[in-house]
Amino acid sequence: MLGELGEEAKVLAGGQSLIPLMKLRLARPSALVDLNHIPRTAYIETQNGHVRIGAMTRHADIEDSPAAACIPILHDCAAGIADAQVRNMGTIGGSVAEADPHGDWAPVLMALGAEVECIGPGGARTVPVSQFIKDAFSTVLGPADLVREIRVPNAGPRSAGAYVAFKRCAPVYPTASAAVEVKMLDDDFCQDAKVVLGSVGLTPVVVAEAASALRGQAITPHAIRRAAEAAMSAADPQADLRGSVEYKRLLVGVLTERALLAALARARGERVEVAHEYAGR
Repeated sequence: MLGELGEEAKVLAGGQSLIPLMKLRLARPSALVDLNHIPRTAYIETQNGHVRIGAMTRHADIEDSPAAACIPILHDCAAGIADAQVRNMGTIGGSVAEADPHGDWAPVLMALGAEVECIGPGGARTVPVSQFIKDAFSTVLGPADLVREIRVPNAGPRSAGAYVAFKRCAPVYPTASAAVEVKMLDDDFCQDAKVVLGSVGLTPVVVAEAASALRGQAITPHAIRRAAEAAMSAADPQADLRGSVEYKRLLVGVLTERALLAALARARGERVEVAHEYAGR
């Protein structure tokens, strides 16, 4: 249908991004192709060392999934998206395909090294999330391509992550966010790490210097502070109603520290609940 209708047609998944844009007349598609009645597009399965998530899986289903709970950062992200109404309608595939710079899923999936399986007239292909998103609201998808599945590798023992976002209130996008994934050699020494920021660039910001400050090091308060400072330097925020550039950089540092501390505790086997931060709370 997408091939027949041409580039002006749009795909309707959960509709949590597209429908508001249409109401504001910022999007005027010539036709909508509804994916909601296609069978076996919503599922969460563990297979071959991966958690496989169908593109039409709702955020609320990921929030409640025992399979996703094995990778706690997935629960952090799903549980913190907007409010219950949005989580019950919005889909992970729609969020990833939208490539909104303020979206929650992209930084989390990049920190996890996840892949996107796409399908279209040319067949199926699998692309790392880091290569799938090309720019703000721009991906490798062609006009008749669809996201079919998200694949998240299970990093194994002594590995864990955390995702923390700061929002003015629940229904809005984050002012800034930080996704952290660590792999520990023991309770003190870090084997590898990844820090990815959201909402402070046109695409998620991978902070290589933060990873370098942690990799092969004892995780001391000094190392954590160095990682937070690297995140502040890497952030490229724009001033808007959510805050100034300076405010957002400071916020990135705080969120990185909080996400890193939660990830470290989880990697040591501790049960840590992570919730998004809200203005005035």
